Amino acid sequence: ADPPALHPHRVHEAEGRGRHAFALFQALRHPGPLIWILPAHAPHMPMLRGLPQGLGARLHLLRPAGEIDLLWCFEESLRSAAPALVIAEPDKPLSLTAGRRLQLAAEAGRTTGLVLTRLDAGSPAAQTRWHCEPQAGGSADSTLHCWECTKNKQGTLGRWVLNWNGASAAVDMVCAAGERHEPARQAP
Repeated sequence: ADPPALHPHRVHEAEGRGRHAFALFQALRHPGPLIWILPAHAPHMPMLRGLPQGLGARLHLLRPAGEIDLLWCFEESLRSAAPALVIAEPDKPLSLTAGRRLQLAAEAGRTTGLVLTRLDAGSPAAQTRWHCEPQAGGSADSTLHCWECTKNKQGTLGRWVLNWNGASAAVDMVCAAGERHEPARQAP
């Protein structure tokens, strides 16, 4: 059981500076078409050539004109059974009503949704909420992430520090200093 796995057919939230990395990680784990919905004025977009191999060919970017259109696109994409994962980046916090509508759409379409929110702008209707931050590593090429589940309606909360290379859905869990269960192997 992988701790950062999302419950299927539900809508989840990710916040923090590492939320885009978390979204890419989840996109790699969901085979099939992917929909990423951004506001039309968004200054940052996923660059297809910078994405992990094969992800760009499955990704469909939508840039609706306003917030109402963004929520409509998100709800309709969740209702469709075609996408494996729908990611949305609304500008404003979702109300309880909007969040509940999205949960019902995800259940109806049997699709998983991920909302990338600003800090403390989550909806009470979210299945899980993840706080995602990059973490400094011991070496210059380290890609450590700290993903903390701060809300979970059907499970436990937790904090995981992991090393993700950004190319596949594989992660290496990183133990805290001094918490190794076995002694380090000596070089021959």
